[in-house]
Amino acid sequence: MARDDYAPDLSHLGQPLSVGDALARAMRRTLDTFSPRCPYRVGDTVIGDDPFSGRREGVVVWRDRRSVGVKTTYGVFFFDHRLVKPLD
Repeated sequence: MARDDYAPDLSHLGQPLSVGDALARAMRRTLDTFSPRCPYRVGDTVIGDDPFSGRREGVVVWRDRRSVGVKTTYGVFFFDHRLVKPLD
């Protein structure tokens, strides 16, 4: 086995790495792979329709795996990516 196949040893940085921490990181990366992703990119023009915030149209300025930040003339509003549609 190559040396790169092992978990990184952070003990030289003053932070020892336990087996549990390494397994938790690996599990988190695996679960993030299968979580829903946002299909919009920063700079896309979209319409966000939320029952609480109302309908807002603007430009995507921030995105995460599940939400987007839409900059409008009234400020930045954050929507779940399932409530946002592309502007035609």
